[in-house]
Amino acid sequence: MSRLTPEGYAPRLIDGEVRELLEAFGAVEIDGAKWCGKTWLALNHACSAIHLDDDEAQALTNADPKLALQGAQPRLIDEWQEVPKVRDAIRRAVDASGSKPGAFLLTGSSTPTDIDAIHHSGAGRMAFLHLRPLSLFEAGVSDGSVSLGGLFDGVFEGGQKDTGLDVIAEEICRGGWPAGRNLPLDRALRIPGQYMKSVYGFSAPKLKKSGATAARVFAALARTTGDAASYATLVSDISEGEHASARNGAGKSTVEEYLDFFKRLYLVEELLGWDAPVRSRARVRTRPKRYVVDPSLAANELGLSPEALLRDMQTFGKLFECLCIRDIRVYLSACAETADAKLRYYLDDYGLEVDAIVELSDGRWGGIEIKLSEDKVEEGVANLLRLKAKVDGNGMARAVAPSFLAVLVGRTSFARKTPDGVYVIPITSLTL
Repeated sequence: MSRLTPEGYAPRLIDGEVRELLEAFGAVEIDGAKWCGKTWLALNHACSAIHLDDDEAQALTNADPKLALQGAQPRLIDEWQEVPKVRDAIRRAVDASGSKPGAFLLTGSSTPTDIDAIHHSGAGRMAFLHLRPLSLFEAGVSDGSVSLGGLFDGVFEGGQKDTGLDVIAEEICRGGWPAGRNLPLDRALRIPGQYMKSVYGFSAPKLKKSGATAARVFAALARTTGDAASYATLVSDISEGEHASARNGAGKSTVEEYLDFFKRLYLVEELLGWDAPVRSRARVRTRPKRYVVDPSLAANELGLSPEALLRDMQTFGKLFECLCIRDIRVYLSACAETADAKLRYYLDDYGLEVDAIVELSDGRWGGIEIKLSEDKVEEGVANLLRLKAKVDGNGMARAVAPSFLAVLVGRTSFARKTPDGVYVIPITSLTL
């Protein structure tokens, strides 16, 4: 049976995971932000499809969910959250088939408004994947000479690399939106702005939210992306420094409500804190950092072009960190060996901070510092070695020594391993 692969489809790293899960489960659900390529990814594996954001298809499925399942398998149910009860119909169909694998694909760009319409989680019948915007490797910007997964096994090959910060600035502002990859930069830069206009003008009213309030909250999230910002900080930002009961009426409850809204649209992700002892309370007590799903959304919200980023190195550094966290998440999710890995950050009471900790399900872990340019690499190396010494010297710790320590860099002359054993890796060399 022929697939529905769209003309011009560029393979995604997660394609292999989709294939493997379709061979093991009756259905595979793929969620993620709009425009990140979920439908094209699913069509690459589907033999028939129905799109529930189409009014006629939606009316048909509301009348009888089973009708949406009729067609060659794997059958794609696109934007399934528009008719949540179709999910239970899929679960029943998988059961009726004796859990025959590879029957259905589901894609969704938000959690459903009517969650009560779903009566079963799909556990045992359905596998779950999360798609993010394109990584630099998928976009053809990274040469993929360094494998993130390979670092856990000591696989590393250094080499000369010369990427200018102007390229990094352009990639931050262009973003990982598949529709913008082949466009001239000036056209691609319009995509993030139009994206957020659709969020404020369509998604917010649809979910009974104020577009104006959503815009204020997202602007605050853009300004604090990569920070462990408290609700009080966000409230102050939204209220332009005024008291929480100021004219904008933006209190903690408003921030919580709209933060949940952006999470439901997969536009904001949290990074939780990590501490070496598995049962340490620090894991729970450390305030999460928040990152927008793609740095282009933050750059657009802040009114920053690539040229403006190059003049504002502090903001450039923050958005570069956002880009790196996005790519690390993409690489981890695309491989069965790392798909269940936890991505955290480290911060202790003494001010020692490490940007990312990758912890595998078997307990192995690696520490990553993120620095925009070579002049900050030494600082990153020092932080990583301090963390290693702290773990090594803690008899109460239930964590093994790190499998690797690495500094991800935007601008450096070459990938290398320092005399202390820390890898220095250009982000334009990294892959899964």
